[in-house]
Amino acid sequence: MWRADALLGASEWLSKRAAVMPGSRRANRFARWDSGTIWCYPPAAMFGEKGIQLGADTLIGPYVSISAGMGPGQDLISDEIVVIGDRCLIGRQSSIVGHYSIEIHDDVFFGPNVYVTDQNHGFDDLDVPIGRQAMGERAVVIGEGSWLGANVVVLPGVTIGRHVAVGAGAVVTKSLPDNCVAVGSPARVVKQL
Repeated sequence: MWRADALLGASEWLSKRAAVMPGSRRANRFARWDSGTIWCYPPAAMFGEKGIQLGADTLIGPYVSISAGMGPGQDLISDEIVVIGDRCLIGRQSSIVGHYSIEIHDDVFFGPNVYVTDQNHGFDDLDVPIGRQAMGERAVVIGEGSWLGANVVVLPGVTIGRHVAVGAGAVVTKSLPDNCVAVGSPARVVKQL
């Protein structure tokens, strides 16, 4: 029993010491990393930091992947590819993959395993593998005070309004208005507040 307690204590110690915090060498690689923001240990993929801005008092859970661009070292189109506002919570194992523009406004909460992207693949050309068919990037916006449940997927070109609750497992393929509840695949509004 004492070994389990010792391992748990060591794991907690490492988690606190290895988190990315304001002023750290890793945080300084980002376009903006405001005070009070913490990225829990361990992070998953993290690249294109010069195109990522993180607001104040935001908590990014463990195993979260946030990237700007197609791969490490790529020249980016701006320093505002992925912008996350103040007091947000990005749940464990979520992925935010930005190539063009993803804006997550203040006070947005993600459950675990949420996936947000502003780019997809085409599939119309039968002579070209789908993975090699590009579709144009389309901006994604998630409005202030919204909540995305576990396993939600947000696809390119979607605007989620303010104060929107998106139920677990929903696939958001079209924009959602302010003050609503949406569920399903594809997500549909089931309640207007």
